Amino acid sequence: MRARCLPLALLAPLLSAGCGGAEPVEPVVPPEPMPATEAGERMDWWRDARFGLFLHWGLYAVPAGKWGDRDSHGEWIMTTAQIPVEEYEQFVPRFDPVGFDADAWARMAKAAGMKYVVITTKHHDGFALFDSAVSDYDVMATPFQRDIMAELAEACRAHGLKICWYHSIMDWHHPDYLPRRGWEERRADGADFERYVEYLHAQVTELLTNYGDIGVMWFDGEWEATWNHGYGQALYELCRTLQPDVIVNNRVDVGRAGMAGFTEGGGRAGDFGTPEQEIPATGVPGADWETCMTMNRNWGFNAADDDWKSSTDLIRKLVDIASKGGNFLLNVGPRADGTFPPEAVERLAAIGAWMDVNGEAIHGTQASPIDAPDWGRVTMKTLHDGSTMLYLHVFDWPANDTLTLSGLGNTPVAFWMLGEQEEDIQLQREWGQLQFQLPGGPTNPHATVLAVHLDGAPMIYRPPSFEAAGEQFLDALEVTLTPPSAGIEVRYEVVPGGPVDRAGPIPGTASGQVWNGTPLRLTVTSTVRAQSYHDGMAVSDAVERTYTRVEPLAAGDFAAGEPGLAVEQYSGQWDVLPDFATLQPVASMIEPAPALPTDFRDENIARVYHGLVDVPTTGMWHFGLESDDGARLWIDGVLVVDNDGLHGPAEERGAVALEGGMHRIRVEWFNRGGGALLGLRWGQQSGPLEVVPVEIFRQLP
Repeated sequence: MRARCLPLALLAPLLSAGCGGAEPVEPVVPPEPMPATEAGERMDWWRDARFGLFLHWGLYAVPAGKWGDRDSHGEWIMTTAQIPVEEYEQFVPRFDPVGFDADAWARMAKAAGMKYVVITTKHHDGFALFDSAVSDYDVMATPFQRDIMAELAEACRAHGLKICWYHSIMDWHHPDYLPRRGWEERRADGADFERYVEYLHAQVTELLTNYGDIGVMWFDGEWEATWNHGYGQALYELCRTLQPDVIVNNRVDVGRAGMAGFTEGGGRAGDFGTPEQEIPATGVPGADWETCMTMNRNWGFNAADDDWKSSTDLIRKLVDIASKGGNFLLNVGPRADGTFPPEAVERLAAIGAWMDVNGEAIHGTQASPIDAPDWGRVTMKTLHDGSTMLYLHVFDWPANDTLTLSGLGNTPVAFWMLGEQEEDIQLQREWGQLQFQLPGGPTNPHATVLAVHLDGAPMIYRPPSFEAAGEQFLDALEVTLTPPSAGIEVRYEVVPGGPVDRAGPIPGTASGQVWNGTPLRLTVTSTVRAQSYHDGMAVSDAVERTYTRVEPLAAGDFAAGEPGLAVEQYSGQWDVLPDFATLQPVASMIEPAPALPTDFRDENIARVYHGLVDVPTTGMWHFGLESDDGARLWIDGVLVVDNDGLHGPAEERGAVALEGGMHRIRVEWFNRGGGALLGLRWGQQSGPLEVVPVEIFRQLP
């Protein structure tokens, strides 16, 4: 492999030609990453790993997702198919995974470039895959009669992997766990949740005492009302007392904001956040987090689930997560015989082949200092000598073979394609951009990686930011431009009309295109373009925002009805808001506002609130819709706020221009489980949001 080093001439600003005739030299061999420090040493191996294997395995693998005429169940089959405890227990004598080979599992994880394995020691169904002295509902009661956890722990360590445990706080089998499922006939008389917590602690103690060093305790099922912060803190302290170096996820405690995975509010136990089936839109500075995700739809094995993510998709998800400073915990649901589905085996092998060449661009990396480019992602590694490696992961190969990297002030000292023996890469700087002229096409169908070595820390130039009351306005709007840092000059232009398609830097002239701190006043629909400059040179991309002048929605000619809103209530289990037109309500009522009582705890429920809202004055009205789980706000048939999906307490905002008077309002809401919340706030464009007064809601006459 040969690296391209740069001539000194490239250090000059706005140089138009790059390496030219410079002789290529042998590549810089990246030194070892910086050694661990005392601060955060317990987390160092986990932060370095970036990639792990999740295993969901248990009795639910026996029915393989099928119960009755439905074949879409997964690891939740006990409750989704409403199987009574006594009937579910019949899977125990049928669990005999004669094909289980712990060494084969560990070898596949290692070959895929994974550094740790997290397996379900006990899922929500209460069945333990280890030999538990405090329960007979475990693997020793099956024909298999082998401690799966002991075998897998030994195999993982033999292959240099950290063994980690998933353990469910929720337990649908234990007689003392509360609450019962809503469909169950099993009575709760005599159940003692404190006694269940003692049992939970006893099993966790076994897991952290009998199997050597454990990397992570990965808890789940903390969202039901019986679990609280006190229980979570005590369980966290138990884990850290038994093994001081063990890492514990945030699901040990309450406060997780749904599938987004991060704990809201301070003072909660847990070492890292746990986004589920989703990747944060941006990095999360100062936070450790790990996205867990399935290869297909289900966590546990489902024989009918053919919705497999492609190897390319999974590799790019791994890159995306690493570029944002997170870990990727990728799931496999083994079959009842103890083998991996062949589709999972194929994808692990494909990921491993890519990691064999490009693993250095994942392991030991930190979040990218540069915003995600449109052609792919960037990961970064700080080396022990203070220099920096940037890895440019190219998903979409540029049509002209020119890869553009914006906002980097450093001049690279070397660059090369990972896995390539020979290449001829040219570099030039233009308009605050580094432009790599690449030879030929992509070298990998999943992601081609260009390594860029910097002498020192990266110097990043970001574009200016925009501040305005909103992106729509009635009569006039003030827009402020903010430099990204001191010493940066902002140049701008205002273009009447919608989005523009312009290339190149924004020139600065004496006519006012250099930002002087005075807000721009817009009275017509306009696009504002802005760019960062340093020492007369463009050092960022030009960015733009379009601000649109709108007319208010006309008030309707409605007679004032009775106070309140009509409400239809529905029963069902959803991950997103359903199509209410296809459903029949189970109840109807009148409520004073789109809100819930403070003690509301109903699960698997949805509501539609509809009627009129009396808007006091014409203006741009901003709404905040808070919900747990999903909700939407419609005014006069216009979607104003979309807060749909499974999540904890969260507020989304939107704005709409309204004429003073009566307008139709519709609020849709659902709750899957756990906490329930719904609230609506509003305010004028320049003011704070306040709870919408109850007295302005009216029923349709």
